[in-house]
This record gives sequence, C-alpha cells and structure tokens, in this order.
Amino acid sequence: MSFAAYKMMHCPTGIDNCAAGFLTHSRADFVPLQPDDLDAEWPSRPSPHRAPLPNLVVTAANLLELYIVRLQEDHPPKPADSRRAALLDGIAGASLELVCHYRLHGNVETMAVLSIGGGDASRKRDSIILTFADANISVLEYDDSIHGLRTSSLHCFEGPEWLHLKRGREQFARGPVVKVDPQGRCGGVLIYDLQMLILKTTQAGSGLVGEDDALGFSGAVAARIESSYMINLRDLDMRHVKDFTFVHGYIEPVMVILHECELTWAGRASWKHHTCMISALSISTTLKQHPLIWSAVNLPHDVYKLLAVPSPIGGVLVIGANTIHYHSQSASCALALNSYAVSVDSSQELPRSSFNVELDAANATWLLSDVALMSTKTGELLLLTLVYDGRVVQRLDLSKSKASVLSSGITTIGNSLFFLASRLGDSMLVQFSSGSGVSMLSSNLKEEVGDIEADAPSKRLRRSPDDALQDTVIGEELSLYGSAPNRTESAQKSFSFAVRDSLINVGPLKDFSYGLRINADANATGIAKQSNYELVCCSGHGKNGSLCVLRQSIRPEVITEVELPGCKGIWTVYHKSTRSLNADSSKLADDDDEYHAYLIISLEARTMVLETADLLSEVTESVDYYVQGKTLAAGNLFGRRRVIQVYERGARILDGSFMTQDVSFGASNSESGSASESVLFFSDFFLFKFINVMPLTTFPCSFQFTDPSTCTISVTSPASSKGSVSSCALYHDKGPEPWLRKTSTDAWLSTGVGEAIDGTDGAAQDHGDIYCVVCYDTGNLEIFDVPNFTCVFSVENFMSGKSHLVDALMKEVQLDSKKVDKDSDGVTSQGRKDNVPNMKVVELAMQRWSGQHSRPFLFGILSDGTILCYHGYLYESPDGTSKVEDSAAAGGSIGLGSTNVSRLRNLRFVRVPLEAYAREETSNGSPCQQITIFKNIGGYQGFFLSGSRPAWVMVLRERLRVHPQLCDGSIVAFTVLHNVNCNRGLIYVTSQGVLKICQLPSGSNYDSYWPVQKIPLKATPHQVTYFAEKNLYPLIVSFPVLKPLNQVISLVDQDVNHQNENQNMSSDEQDRIYPIDEFEVRIMEPEKSGGPWQTKATIPMQSSENALTVRMVTMLNTTSKENETLLAVGTAYVQGEDVAARGRILLFSLGKNTDNPQTLVSEVYSKELKGAISALASLQGHLLIASGPKIILHKWSGTELNGIAFFDAPPLHVVSLNIVKNFILIGDIHKSIYFLSWKEQGAQLSLLAKDFGSLNCFATEFLIDGSTLSLMVSDDNRNIQIFYYAPKMSESWKGQKLLSRAEFHVGAHVTKFLRLQMLSTSDRAGSVPGSDKTNRFALLFGTSDGSIGCIAPLDELTFRRLQSLQRKLVDAVPHVAGLNPRAFRLFRSNGKAHRPGPDSIVDCELLCHYEMLPLEEQLEIANQIGTTRSQILSNLSDLSHGTSFL
Repeated sequence: MSFAAYKMMHCPTGIDNCAAGFLTHSRADFVPLQPDDLDAEWPSRPSPHRAPLPNLVVTAANLLELYIVRLQEDHPPKPADSRRAALLDGIAGASLELVCHYRLHGNVETMAVLSIGGGDASRKRDSIILTFADANISVLEYDDSIHGLRTSSLHCFEGPEWLHLKRGREQFARGPVVKVDPQGRCGGVLIYDLQMLILKTTQAGSGLVGEDDALGFSGAVAARIESSYMINLRDLDMRHVKDFTFVHGYIEPVMVILHECELTWAGRASWKHHTCMISALSISTTLKQHPLIWSAVNLPHDVYKLLAVPSPIGGVLVIGANTIHYHSQSASCALALNSYAVSVDSSQELPRSSFNVELDAANATWLLSDVALMSTKTGELLLLTLVYDGRVVQRLDLSKSKASVLSSGITTIGNSLFFLASRLGDSMLVQFSSGSGVSMLSSNLKEEVGDIEADAPSKRLRRSPDDALQDTVIGEELSLYGSAPNRTESAQKSFSFAVRDSLINVGPLKDFSYGLRINADANATGIAKQSNYELVCCSGHGKNGSLCVLRQSIRPEVITEVELPGCKGIWTVYHKSTRSLNADSSKLADDDDEYHAYLIISLEARTMVLETADLLSEVTESVDYYVQGKTLAAGNLFGRRRVIQVYERGARILDGSFMTQDVSFGASNSESGSASESVLFFSDFFLFKFINVMPLTTFPCSFQFTDPSTCTISVTSPASSKGSVSSCALYHDKGPEPWLRKTSTDAWLSTGVGEAIDGTDGAAQDHGDIYCVVCYDTGNLEIFDVPNFTCVFSVENFMSGKSHLVDALMKEVQLDSKKVDKDSDGVTSQGRKDNVPNMKVVELAMQRWSGQHSRPFLFGILSDGTILCYHGYLYESPDGTSKVEDSAAAGGSIGLGSTNVSRLRNLRFVRVPLEAYAREETSNGSPCQQITIFKNIGGYQGFFLSGSRPAWVMVLRERLRVHPQLCDGSIVAFTVLHNVNCNRGLIYVTSQGVLKICQLPSGSNYDSYWPVQKIPLKATPHQVTYFAEKNLYPLIVSFPVLKPLNQVISLVDQDVNHQNENQNMSSDEQDRIYPIDEFEVRIMEPEKSGGPWQTKATIPMQSSENALTVRMVTMLNTTSKENETLLAVGTAYVQGEDVAARGRILLFSLGKNTDNPQTLVSEVYSKELKGAISALASLQGHLLIASGPKIILHKWSGTELNGIAFFDAPPLHVVSLNIVKNFILIGDIHKSIYFLSWKEQGAQLSLLAKDFGSLNCFATEFLIDGSTLSLMVSDDNRNIQIFYYAPKMSESWKGQKLLSRAEFHVGAHVTKFLRLQMLSTSDRAGSVPGSDKTNRFALLFGTSDGSIGCIAPLDELTFRRLQSLQRKLVDAVPHVAGLNPRAFRLFRSNGKAHRPGPDSIVDCELLCHYEMLPLEEQLEIANQIGTTRSQILSNLSDLSHGTSFL
C-alpha cells in the first residue's frame, strides 16, 4: 500500500455551533418565507401577528447547513389535523427545511451572525461569520440569484507576516472566538488567546443614497465588513482571557472581557479563589480607541462565560460553576448555586438558589428580555429570571424546568422557538410559550414527535425512541414565582414546551462492530453480500447514550417473491367505478388510502394482468387489456375512473376490465425501427386532464388530449422544427397554488387568482398547470406550456450540467453566466478523444412532491450514466421589469405566434449533488425507464432509480437523501403497491427475473446520510463486540450512581482510619452526595422486527471497578485440544493516585441455552493482575493481555491462564491492540506505536520496530494491500499516519524505526478502525487485467463527530491520475468560504517537531467536485492532465463501488 484514497462516507452529525439570523430574507419581509413561498391564502387572511422567523445556521465539524423554519398554523381545519401535534399559541407544528449545505475545507471553530440594526422594518439581511483554526475568518452572505452562500470578505492572520501575534507560542488552547455587537456595528474575534481583532462593519447611510434602490425588488443588502484592526490585550494588562461579549444599550459598542488576573490551581483554591475580573471597553472603531469605562473585580476562579442581558435591562451575566453574577455599570448581584460557592470574604452570605446545581459547561440563551434558559451538563433546562426595577436588577431567581438533551449550543429563533444543538444526542427544535393562559398539552409525547413533519402521513415515520424527547414531558407546566411587589403583572411566568422537530445525530462514535443483519441472505455473493451486514455503534453519552445501527444500503423486507423470467415492466393501477366527477375534488383526501386494483406485468411478447385483492390472481383471460404483445406503459385517467394502457401500436382506455376506447397510432411507429425506443411518461394519478408524450424518431412528439366529460382521448401532434427529441417528461404543477406561475413575468397575484376562477367547471381549482419538458439531441432543454405549446423556458446545452440553469432570454441580462459559453469550439476539437458528441439526455423527470413550501426538482439522466439533478427556485432579477417587452418581441420572432408569451423568466434551477449515488455503467442496450416517482412508500416520498446500481432517493426537508439498494443486483422494473396485505409497499423485478413484493424496513430513520436505527440505552456505551454464533452484542455501559461523600472517600483511601476521617468532616459535608460511574457488561440481542433490542444478561462490575475492554476471543484449550470462543473482559480499579493500579481479567462462556438468562453467561475464570487491563486480543490460540506497562501472552488450559511470554518495553497505557497472523500492533497513549512479532519456537515476543516520535494514539489497525502490510494510526490532533516496516532501508536504523508512508489530516478524532475486504471490480469491462489485487482491504473508521469514512488502497497509476486531478481542482473549483483544501489536509503537529511525510493520500472530498463541474470544464481538465473524462469517472466509480460496504 503505497497509495491510498481518503473518502468521507457519512458526514458529521454532532452539531457544534448554532445561530439564528435573517439570512434568506430580511426582517421586513411580509411573511417569514422566501418570496417564492408566499402563503397560499394570504390575500384572504393576513396574519400580522407572526413576526418573520429567522433562519437557523448549524455547523458540525466541517459541515455548514442553513435551514428555514416553517410554521404550520392551525387556521384551515383539515381533517388530518386531528392526529397532529398539540397546538401551542396557534401553531400546530414547526419543521426545519434545508436551504443549502456545504462541506467546507476546514472545521468551523466558532460562528456568529452579524446583523445590522435598523429595527424590524430593516430590509438588510444578516451575514454569517465563521472562524477557522489558527486565525482565519470568513464572512458569508446569502445570495438569492444563486440560491446559496457567497463569501463577502476573508480575513487571514496566519503566515510569516503575522508571526509576531503568536508571541513565540505554538500551541493554543482554543481556536478563534467570534462575538458581534447586538446592533451590528462591529464584531470582535479573539485570536491567539490575547489578540483582539475588531471587524468594523459598513455603516448604512455612509454610501450613496441610491444604493438601496439600485437593487430593485429584493433590496437584499447583507451586512458586510469594511475594515479591521487589532488590539493587543496584553497592553491592557490582560493575561488570561476566558470570554468576552458585547453588551446592549450603549451609544458605541461596548465589549466586556472576562479575564483572570492571577492563575490559581486546585491545591491553592481554598486560599486563592477570587481571581477573575471583568473589564468593559468602549470600542470606537473610527478612532481605533478603546477606553476602559467600568470593571468589576473579585469574581470566583471558576467563572467561564459571559451572557449579555438584552435591553431594556442591559448589563452582563457572569456564569460560573457554582455561582451566577450580574454586573452592570450601576448595579451588581449574585446567586450561589450550591454549597461549594464562597463569597469574597466569608462575612456576608450569598443568596442561595432553592436547589443545588453545578453550572460548569452550561449553555444559555434568552427566551424573554428577562428570562434566560440554561442547559446544564446533565441535560436539565433551568430558567433564570432577573427580578428588576427600572434598570436595576435586584436579584436572580433560578428554577428547574424540563430535562432535555445534553447540549453543545442553544439559540432562540424568533420569539417562540429555540434550538438545542447537541454533539451527544439528537438536536431539537423546541417551541416555548410563556404566559399562564396556555392550554394543557397532551403528555403523550411519542405520538407528538411522531408527527412533527408537515405532511407525514404515516405515524411511524419519525417515532424515534430518542429519550431526549420523552424526557421533555409536556403535560406539566412550570411556574416561576417572583415576589417583586412592583411587578405583579409579570411576577408569575409559566412556560410550556413542545418538541417540534429533531435532527438525528449518531456521534460520538466511540466504538463499533460489524455484524450480520437479521434478514441477511446467506447465498448472496459479491456486492449484494455487503447488504447482509450492519454497523452497530456506541454513540452518545449519559442519558443520551444509545446504540446506533447503521446500514449504508436499504434491504426491503420481502413479503413474497415469484419467479417471473423476461419481465420488462410492471405497473399498478387504481379503478373507481362509481364516483361521480363532482365528488372527485372533495374526496381527494381519501384517495391516499385507496388500494390498487390491478397489477399489469409486461413480458417480452405478452402482457399479464393480475388482480390485487386479498390474493394476487391472474385475470389475463377475462379482461379487455391488450395482452398479445408487451405493454409500454399504464396508468390512470379521469380521477382514477379509467385505466389507460399503451402498447406498441396504440392505446386502450378501460373502465375496470372493459375497454371503452382503442386508439391506434398509425404506421409511423414501424419506421422508427425498434418500438422499444418509445418511452412513455405519465402525468399525475390525480389528474383529470391527462397528456401523454411519445418521442419517436420520425416525428418529434405525439400528444394525447383528454376530455374529462366523456372520458375519451384524442391524439394531436404539435409541429416542432427543433430537431429530434431525445427525451421528454410531463410536469403537473398542482395544488391550490401552482408554484411555476409565480415565476412568470406577470405579477403572480393576478395570474394566480384570475386563472383559478375562470375554470369551466367547479373542480378546476384542482388542476394545476401542466408543462412538458423536452430535451433535444443537441442537449438543449425547453419547457412548453400545455396545451398551447408555447415555449416558456429554455436552456442551451442542458446536458453539460452547469451549476445554475437560467432562462435563455435572461442571458443577456445575466452577468454571472459570461463564462458559460467560453471555449465551446475548444470542446469539439478534443471531443473526439472522449466520444462526447454522442452523449444525450436519455431520460427526464420533473416533480414537485407534496409539502406546503416544496419546490420542483428536475432530473436528467445522460447516456453515459451521469445523473443531473436540479432544484428549482425563484429569483426576480432587479431589472426584470424593463425586459418584458424585449422578451415578448424575441418570443414572437421565434415563431411561437403568440405575442403575449408569458415566460417563466424568474425560474432558475440550482444543481444539487447526489453524493452517495454510484454511477450507472453505460449499457449499450435500449434505455429503459430508470426513474420511478413514488408519493408514499412507508410514509416517505421520492423516486427510485432502477438499473444496475439501484438506489432510493427520498425527499426529506427539501433535500435529497440517497440510499442505495445492493441486495438484489440490478433491477429492471419498480412500482408501488398499496393493498390489504402490503400496506404502502412496493414491487420490483430483478434482472434474474424474480418479482418481489416488499415493504420498507420500519425501524430505520431515513432522514440521515445512512438509514439509522437508534436503540436508547440511558447509559454511556464504551465498547461493543459481536458474537457471531448466537448473534449477540456484548457491550460495556456505565451510568452515574449517587453516593454519599464519605463512602466515596473510603472507596478511594481504603487504608485510612475511617473514624478520624468522619470526625473531620462537618455534618454538612457528610450529607453531600457525589456521582460515581458504575460499569456493567450488557449482552444485547437484536429484535427480529427491527424493534427495540433485548438485554439478555448483564455482568455487573465491582464498586470503583471500570470495565475497559470487552472482546470475543478464540483460544486453544491445551487439555482438550479444542478451540473455545469466550467473552473476555478487562477491567481496572479506579482508586485515586495513592493506590497502586490493579485490574481483573474475566472470562465468560456464552452458554448453549439462550432461553434462560441465568445460564446464558457463566464465568469460567477471573484473576487480578497488576496494572489496568486496557486491551485484549487472541493470538494464534493464545490470549494477549496488556496490563499496565506489561504485555503478557497467556495460554489457556481450560481452567487457568498461564503466562508464556511477555514484552516489557515502555508502553505506558495500551489503547489499542491489533493482530494479523503473528504480527502485533500496539498503540500507546503517549508513546506512538510498537510493531511486535510472536515466535512459537522460542516462545518469545520480540520488538521488530517502533515509531520513535511521541504521539498520542487514538486507534490503530493494519492496512493490507496484496502482500504489503502497513500500519495505520490516528492521533489526538485529528491526523492519521501510515507507517511501514522496511529493515533493508538505511534510514530505518537497521529496522528499528518505522518509516512514514503517508500522513493526512482528517479533521476529526478517529476513534476506531475496522478492516474490511474491498470488493473486486475486475468483472467490469475495460479495467486493466491483473491490476485488481484480490487481497486488498480498506479501513472503515468512525469519528467523534459522528462521521464515518474509509481509507482505501490505490494502485500507483490510479493514484497519480487522481493526484494530478486533485491539484487541478484546487484552483478549478470555487471553494466555499475561501478555504484551501491543501492547507486543511496538511499534518497538524500542534507545535511539536515533525518531519513532513510523503503526500500519498488523495482526498475524495475534493475529487467529488469533479462530477459537479460543467461538462466542458470536465473535458478540459481531463485533457490538461493527459487523460480522459471517462477514465477519471471510472476510477472514481470503481473506488466507490469497491468500498460500498454495509
């Protein structure tokens, strides 16, 4: 393994930072929605009481996501609302909808939202300030025209010219911290611990008056940074800055800094305890002066956080572990939280809170201007009320509220929601309501969480058993009594909470094991075998601790399967005979639950028809369907009262099983050669109008029009001169408010209201507008209005995959798209190498799924297997109005005839990456339909991609979640089925000719990067292992137990005389309790149905004994000469620094009798050893134990472990132990890695080589590539390194030293590696023979942010090609927030001496941008590095194919 690729397979999910701000809209926007989402009914009922809601921005490691908060109000009483969540303040629910998300080349340290003041009528928008490690600051703003974020300024203080800022230090405790002035006049960033950088914002009114109007409609000026300057806090005599913030209510920005004058330490804390102070500086950005205006001294040494109190009170809260202090220029007061709080001089007593709590590591936000919500380290929510008179705060009141998730950040969104971000559990969006007149809410929270989403029809959709949601019981109300006499009106505040939405999190992944799924298929081979496995992960902490079961691919639960060779397509149709036309519109709600009536199966030469009642029975003979040849498509017409079936020569309309009309298409079809080219696209099943498109090679299109009153159809062929059509689709924009209408040039209100009224019959409001999307062989795309066939939107060269699609008539207005048409002639010259001219779009689909604010998606599949995916959005260009006349004139000259052409000129599409999807191999056969859209399978909506690499694409929160389905190989046909036996299920046919009727697995949550199932443990999991024979998972869990303090002390000092000890303690101290972690080993078994797991047995540890490792080991019993598989547990006694460390090795046999839990686990051996037993492994029938500084090899006699060899070099504490054959790899907590071998002859463990550097290891593993063995290690600076053993090389000091083969910065703490065999890709055509090594393993790793990635070996040729591509992409791709991918991936040594190693790992995070480039740029880059686009894409595809584990 000389070369490898790093690939992120599951993005980080543990949220580090969250903030709220008006990014996609301004405070003055009428409704809290983007312009394209104005409320459907707003002409009839304006709701002025809803202030616009800000956006939510979250970051998780290097991921940045921007959400819109959508409220569901309870105005229209829909029948579905009965099961919806309880109402609170007239809001039935709220959900988060994704606007955009980016994977940055750098981990976000802190984030702030820069908002320009100006009150609620301000049209200005906010910006996001992100800071990155060392000293990089990026300011981003949202740009409507690209529907994404763009960088407005970059500030970098690294490199040689800024070295003086570090003052000679190399290591800093934390990255930059950013805070902003509440009125947006400036921001402050603390870099290098003592340098304060002041960012001055551009002031409104400083520029010309007209700059606002120049932007026309949107007026979207975001806050921007004008200049910056530096304050050296050391000059102000501040040494140790802990926190800073900007306070409210001053004319100039005032920054309050919390700093420690003299450091103290634990041994002196009883004497020197009030060492902190705060200083308030008035920042004058124009004069660059910062006079001190007030300060407060003598704060306790454990205060760590400042919280600015909002107007009208002002001032600042100082939060410490045991006290809370309020300080302003005029007043101050404090509150003691527990008995550890001490006042400055012991004479006066601090006011105490009514209960004891520790507030270290708390997060806080303001719910009202005088009530702060705090989230403690145990997950409790506390409410802090400021009791004030005028502007003088008299005292602080603290009261308990609900329990919730352990949070990493908390932010208020608007005036009725807050968001709890968490790294250890699921993050939650919670609605709160203050005031006493709140209706009592249902306390059945599980149901409520089950239906947080807007249109989730199924109950089980999001009933995640996450305990955080159950903890927040909503029924009880919480009262805050304040007794200030002058504030009777607000003396009693009661708050109610309701969880409205949650973002799932699988981090921190402490450990995982790789086990078989319950529905595994023993006969599977190749890639299908991968979906037999699942990853069982230890994640979370404390009460958020859980087991996460992750699967990369979906494996549907099969209900029944039939052999059915030669199948070409399947369709299910409804049939309603009795319904009248007028009842149609009213019954749309019931349509969702209607069962399918017939299943139509098209074989090679005939068609089968099955009735889908209680049993599937064939009714081919007794129906009037066309059964002599194959069917091309089938569907429903006229509100499901008729069925249409299209075959090669014509179409039939049937009422149930009787034919009512047969239409023949004439002979033109026979000239087109094979009739299989005529692909059919169906419009929606709810339609009354129905149009059907058949692209034929002789004439462009034939359309069929329907007449709802007589239920007949007629065929028309619009003339078109644009050349031959390569693919087309229909789009039906339905609903009470068609979305595309808003994008036309006319004011959307007039068209929206006008056209809805002049419908001919009463049901007309339900028809949306219908459009036909056509793609020509030239690659251009046009959208026609139906039935007039006027072109309303056109894009040149759609198949090149540009990042944004804009109407061609808008091009001359556009500035951004200048570069689109460049070197189009250059493409044709080099196109001969890469057979691009014969690429064309073989399939199109456009769909808008249900949901109040959903926007349409446009999908195109190219003939080489590329999938283009676009999301529509609305952008009114500032000078849109002046161009209407031109566009009409241009439209007329094109020859469309109509002069009042209303183009969808405000419609734009932004390209969305489909990351997880592995590309389809190019098939030379006829293109079959690949995209099947579904509205409801198991409560999810989206589309299914059939073909050789089938995948589910689900639409959740307006984002696409791609989940491959590997278990059946390629799939030729797919359709939905909803009947008695198969509720909301599906049918698909594999290429082997097996028809399977299935349902989606119910336990998983698909709104994540991989389908995930969480099993709550209510305890912290530490390590898990898998016992394959019985399908059991033994795991270590710990949970805190409260014990009296004197018991804790006697646990630690067992030799001390207890009598004296207790007399010295005051009675108050003897009553104190202290939490001690207790450990146990649980043996869990997966449930058969994907439900909760069962604990089969538990093995408790002794008091103060920590279980450190659990492993299944196989040992050779020397007496009976048989192999035994035992469960081995290594423990350590934690008793303080005065007692010598001891540990126990425990061996258990997992018994034969699984029914009786007492006999399931029986202890066969236990022994106490010196030193903590931190790692175990079985080595060729022996047991290798790392106990403290020794590594001892034992043999097993059946009753005894006897040591036969040991190794004594100085490992301090072994964190990981790996074995391959007779080689041993040891990772030490400080001393890097050791490479040992075991020789059976002399029974000796000998050191082959070690790494002489110091390295704090996290995880180690062997990497095997053919016959080469490499050693992989991850460390505490978030790097990975690959070493190799080469005794013949001179620089290895005769083999004593391990040499570096590669190093890479992952950006996350890698906690566990798992070695998995890569899948062979040699069955593909075109790969170099012999290049594929069979014995090639990749390493799957999990990190503490919840991300999962892999390191896969590459052969040299591929590596060189991808590396040169990577160097090109550094410059070719515009990187979000201006970050440099090469700088991010450099090894971080954190100030220690380190000799740089070779750069032999390519970064797939950067390479994945290649497919998102426009086709012309892809070809140009491939040409520059001397290869072809297809070669690069096949390398990337092979890599993702070879690592599609799970």
